Amino acid sequence: MESKETKRIALFGNLHRTEMENELLELVQFFHQMNVVVLLDEYLQLYLDEKFHKSFDRVELITDDNFSADLALSIGGDGTFLNTAARVGKKDIPILGINTGRLGFLADVAKDEIIPALQAIFKHEYTIEKRSVLKLQTLDGSRLDSPYALNDIAISKQDSSSMIIVKAYANGELINIYQADGLIISTPTGSTAYSMSAGGPIVVPQARSFVISPVASHSLNVRPLIVPDDWEIDLQVISRSNSYLVSIDGRSKILDHSTRLRLKKADYSIQVLKPLNHTFFETLRNKLLWGADVRN
Repeated sequence: MESKETKRIALFGNLHRTEMENELLELVQFFHQMNVVVLLDEYLQLYLDEKFHKSFDRVELITDDNFSADLALSIGGDGTFLNTAARVGKKDIPILGINTGRLGFLADVAKDEIIPALQAIFKHEYTIEKRSVLKLQTLDGSRLDSPYALNDIAISKQDSSSMIIVKAYANGELINIYQADGLIISTPTGSTAYSMSAGGPIVVPQARSFVISPVASHSLNVRPLIVPDDWEIDLQVISRSNSYLVSIDGRSKILDHSTRLRLKKADYSIQVLKPLNHTFFETLRNKLLWGADVRN
């Protein structure tokens, strides 16, 4: 990005957080200096007007998912980043995650680093990581409103009743019949999320693979499994409640147990923008406190 050109930056996130006030004012001033056109949801525009009695100089409202920008700025945590990725979809807009929460693997730029990070981006001092996306479809043809997941797709029991049974197939061949509270299929990006809490491995973003992780498996012999991301994974769920819950990056939907699912790699990827000093292994060391043990 060159500062002499007019740039379009879409802004998403939890701007109402009171601890973000100073950073927001700095952002308003910085975008004014850099001649940036800012794309905002209407409620964000109203918040800025009411809170600061001012807004960005050049604003366009985002009324639907039909927008274009040079950069998307996600301010919040990893959940906000996932929502931003869903809004960006197939547009090939790089996303920079600003972390205002506690643990962020996707939103890994601290809020006090916003301006230095943007200055570096305008000087072309950044890298872009292309992250694979999962697509979910039903084999009976029923429609899913938002079938794409950057992190993971999880199958789980709907209530606190007995466990569910999930028959999992890879390219038509039976993998296993899982008896568990649920089953997670994650991308490499999602390997540090729900899958990791279920005992799944950490996978580097460049790995072309998916991870299948059972949740509270009835059998101690069942372990997470890594499969190539060009395989199609079919799932058949058996539940005593005659229904089950499918969660796509946290967006949940109840399905009838007769609904069979197919998961495969989507035909697009999400571009995650990283400042040069932010690498995946550095993020792991910082977030998981690797090396923090004084005995090492």
